[in-house]
Amino acid sequence: MDLALVGGNPVRTHPFPAWPSFGEDEANSLLEVLRNGSWGGYSEKVAEFESAFSALHRTKYAVSCANGTVALESALHAVGISCGDEVIVPAITFVATATSVLLCHGVPVFADIDPATLNLSPAAAEHAISPRTRAIIVVHFGGQPADMDAFQSLAERHHIALIEDAAHAHGAIWRGLPVGNFGVAATFSFQGFKLVTSGEGGIVITNSSEVAEKVWGYCNQGRRKGGGWFEHFTLGTNYRITGFQAADRANSCARAERRVFSRTVALILRLHDFSARSASRSPPELPGFSSLSTCRVPGRQPGDRDPGTARRRYSRATRLSLSTLPQPAIQE
Repeated sequence: MDLALVGGNPVRTHPFPAWPSFGEDEANSLLEVLRNGSWGGYSEKVAEFESAFSALHRTKYAVSCANGTVALESALHAVGISCGDEVIVPAITFVATATSVLLCHGVPVFADIDPATLNLSPAAAEHAISPRTRAIIVVHFGGQPADMDAFQSLAERHHIALIEDAAHAHGAIWRGLPVGNFGVAATFSFQGFKLVTSGEGGIVITNSSEVAEKVWGYCNQGRRKGGGWFEHFTLGTNYRITGFQAADRANSCARAERRVFSRTVALILRLHDFSARSASRSPPELPGFSSLSTCRVPGRQPGDRDPGTARRRYSRATRLSLSTLPQPAIQE
């Protein structure tokens, strides 16, 4: 099979499915907020969305915020990260995983990844632990859950906080339980490319009432739930979302599985040119390419085939070796 780059036929001749997807439900919810006048961060739609998202991930609490970056910052603040504290982060991730640590005046310490999954290597993370280590941020890269059995054990042995960066992993499952249940807190992003999106936004989920209270206060100018508008009990800022964003996301939660399926099909088509009739076809053998799409842990099947694990395809990683690709002919 020749690449189109070197004269072969293109694998796609029609546009890929549009993203983000929306319908009448989203339009009606946005109009509802517009007409009721409750546009700000204390709109009832915010609480409605938080309840729906925590139910989707089977956690007790959810606190929404402006984006995934400040979600990480808020979670780190809630577990007490401060000046000089070290936080282990993967070497391959979006920049916010590391900069959120700096925003709390901590020190990001980079540890290597597992090349088969692109997720943080438990062995590399343990090797990076020092007397100043206070937390580990585990990223479920591309929607593939990290090895949370290993990271939970690691965090417990060393008495450090475990935070899940699940910006790519809405609805992903590890050992039968949604991601977000394995650390002290987990963060998600709703930026425009994400599986659940409202253009921008973020959320922190947790099973700890103390963490939830601290995150809520930090995102709401240091207030406490039930307190007065001008009562500020601790340092905080305004990281609230609007009623419009929450209304859109609440609908996204209701349609999450359908959206995930749509996104998964689009990604498979994008790489393999699958069609509805040939979904079982093997990927094409292209020189220079190797897929990094599955999780291989000794003693078990790849992640997507493990009955207790479900990946959410935010993206599909591919390794490209330029030296082995056929070179296009250069015309004089």
